[in-house]
Amino acid sequence: MDYNILAINPGHNGSTALVSNGEILFYGEEERFSHMKYDGNPYKSMLYALMNYKIDEFVIGGTNEQYGQLPWTGEDSYSALVRKFNPKVKITKMGNRHHFGHAANAFYNSGFKTAAAVIVDGSGSFHTEPISQEPNGPVTSGYETESIFLCGYPTEITPVYKRYADGNSITYSNGVKEFDDTVTITKAYEAVTNYLGFHFIEGGKTMGLSPYGQQDENIPPFFIQGKGNKNLLRPQYPAGAIVDEFRFPYLIRHGDPAAWHNDETMIDDKLKNMAWHIQQETQQLVARLIRKAADETAEKNIVISGGYGLNCVANYFYKKTFPNLNIYIDPLSHDGGTALGLALLAWHSQSGSTTPNKLKNVYLSSPPDYNDIDKILEEMPKLKIKDVTVEDIAQLLVKENIVTLFSGRAEGGPRALGNRSILFDPRVLDGKDKVNKVKGREWFRPFAGSVLKEHADEWFDMAGMDESPFMMYAVDVLPEKLAIIPSITHVDGTCRVQTVSKEDNKNYYNLIKAFHDKTGVPILFNTSFNLAGDPLVETVLDAVDTLERSEIKYLYLPDIGKLIYKK
Repeated sequence: MDYNILAINPGHNGSTALVSNGEILFYGEEERFSHMKYDGNPYKSMLYALMNYKIDEFVIGGTNEQYGQLPWTGEDSYSALVRKFNPKVKITKMGNRHHFGHAANAFYNSGFKTAAAVIVDGSGSFHTEPISQEPNGPVTSGYETESIFLCGYPTEITPVYKRYADGNSITYSNGVKEFDDTVTITKAYEAVTNYLGFHFIEGGKTMGLSPYGQQDENIPPFFIQGKGNKNLLRPQYPAGAIVDEFRFPYLIRHGDPAAWHNDETMIDDKLKNMAWHIQQETQQLVARLIRKAADETAEKNIVISGGYGLNCVANYFYKKTFPNLNIYIDPLSHDGGTALGLALLAWHSQSGSTTPNKLKNVYLSSPPDYNDIDKILEEMPKLKIKDVTVEDIAQLLVKENIVTLFSGRAEGGPRALGNRSILFDPRVLDGKDKVNKVKGREWFRPFAGSVLKEHADEWFDMAGMDESPFMMYAVDVLPEKLAIIPSITHVDGTCRVQTVSKEDNKNYYNLIKAFHDKTGVPILFNTSFNLAGDPLVETVLDAVDTLERSEIKYLYLPDIGKLIYKK
């Protein structure tokens, strides 16, 4: 009999995951359902799961403080919602084990029998630790920032090293746990992201800017002997951190710190160099953690998760630095992935299963519903629909049209992987500028390339990888190919690459192949199907609405062989 486990992450990047007998039936990110970027409190995605599946067990992640208490019953709102669908459901609360959820997701989806998990995050669960053997003695406390776990089946996820930090921590170490009162790896990255005029959670923008910078002797080190530089960085746990620019006259900004975002002529070199420095320093520190994990656990299998795991520049650096390690990067490294990790953990705890399973894809959200297309289009007279072939769409791309792609179930995680994508011809010299303008993105941000898996080594230095299906690495473009695909080649000669096979995604594979047949280039320019500030589209209605609100003219629906277009 099926045993269905529903789990949620209630914090930012709120998410809902459903696992049945070890199989992932559904993973939904709340922002896609609510249309609010980074939304927490995953009620809409929970409702989707509750209305479409039977639930036997409910697991709540996050922190205990996030649960709250309802009047009359005293329940938290999430448990109450589940009870109203099934009063017999088993409820398990896993609060204050945030890094544990990251480790579980990375390990159970890696396909490894055993592994060391390296978690690098902004601020996870809060922990208090006595620093004296005496009763009522002094204590220290802090938020999870970096962790190493030794992982095995069915539920052996054991801490090997834990680092906690808070601006008020008493510095302390007992060999396994360290407490720190400085800014740690991800928090330092958040501080620079904020300094650049972005929300501290938008570290991907800092990563995109970093190759424009270079070594700058006027910028002080962010870390001194592995510890955050107290003179430069001020912690604000659990939120972001601040660059204390006024202690360093060179770093003082003048005017609007975001004014340069849409005007390349206004950027100061020091901003580019700050991005470069933080990228270099932090990826070196994470590499040190990877080495520590391998040495202390004797593991050659390393899984990486937590917010910093989304740094595809750093991920490629690890692949080149540690060619003898088997490194798996969790494609759901952000907090949303913890819901899936806890659901898988609950399944292995309930079943005792010791069979490894490798995540095949992240096309896990709600299936598309095309029944209302005609009705939707009746209310949008500027849009028309017609039958098309995959060759027709390839020809549109050859003619330098931007084409959106809506197919199957939406991707989990922050990368568009060919089910909710905006596509373009990678050969166009100013393609990056054209699409950034249409999407409303900053001028410097790069785009990804989706390549037929069998041709990846002909175009990119894959650092020994057979595939990159989740677009988690920014790899070097081979020198002889640089001039051919300029719109997806970043300023440093890299490209965030996704390999595509027919088994991964038949519709997307067929489109790239049709483009290859016409051009000799087995690659498409790929970016997420959304406008700046919007989440990835979830439904056909979301897709059509985005089309209507933008300058984009074409929406391809390969599941039904249709093209929606503007007259």
